[in-house]
Amino acid sequence: MKKTGFIAIVGRPNVGKSTLLNSILGEKIAIVSKKPQTTRNRITGIHTVGEEQFVFLDTPGIHKPRTKLGDFMVKTASDTLGGVDGAILVVEAREAVGDIEAKVIARLKSDNIPAVLVINKIDTVQAPNVAKTIAAYAAAFDFSAVVPISAKNGKGVEVVVDECRSFLYEGDWMFDEDIVTDQPERQIAAEIIREKLLRTLDEEIPHGTAVSIEEWTEKRDVVSIRAEIYCEKASHKGIIIGKHAATIKKIGTYAREDIEKMLDTRVFLDLYVRVKENWRDSEFNITNLGYNKDDL
Repeated sequence: MKKTGFIAIVGRPNVGKSTLLNSILGEKIAIVSKKPQTTRNRITGIHTVGEEQFVFLDTPGIHKPRTKLGDFMVKTASDTLGGVDGAILVVEAREAVGDIEAKVIARLKSDNIPAVLVINKIDTVQAPNVAKTIAAYAAAFDFSAVVPISAKNGKGVEVVVDECRSFLYEGDWMFDEDIVTDQPERQIAAEIIREKLLRTLDEEIPHGTAVSIEEWTEKRDVVSIRAEIYCEKASHKGIIIGKHAATIKKIGTYAREDIEKMLDTRVFLDLYVRVKENWRDSEFNITNLGYNKDDL
């Protein structure tokens, strides 16, 4: 008998939600970086094993929004919890439950959503800190399981999947067994480019960037892509391009390598940088860059 279930992955920014999803799937579908608020949209990852299909929903980090884009991200995370069969709350080792996690737990309680607590990055903390974290969260919510992991190293990830089996129900699958995500290739390519911006640029600038795929042409042995990078200030444009276009070339090279791996073919990538001042606070611009205006 086939089983399936929708499982939300939630938590504050930069706790490793996307890294966990990629590790579960054994394939990179969600971009990651050391900078917070990397994920902006909900990302669906499909993990099919035997007769079981897990549909994981990676969400933006829950934070206090300062822009309309931030409002969109937080609402996306909150809305994702509606109607799921279970949840994974990802946290780091702390002695007390944070305000953000407390709000998530309140939602789990009010909607009667079963959840697994995942304590990530255990390779960076001492065992007593993990024990204190377990005690704090056990007092706050009756989690179906508590799993300490290192998503980056893959340690404990299989245990997380095992514990999520209790969330599945008997029913037909929503996706074919060979599908790992419902994201279009164009969207993944845009996100890969944005990841390279996050990894290459200084702290504040990449948070004010967005990427739009303007042209996508497929031929027998090559895919030609024209992408536009939007930033908020003219001074940022110069930094993104760099002296003698060195920075934009580096971003393009890194992005092309990952896109070629995804598509399994040669890629010609052409990048342009445009200025849209304060686009993160413009409903019109946010919508034009692919974010749902109904979620603002």
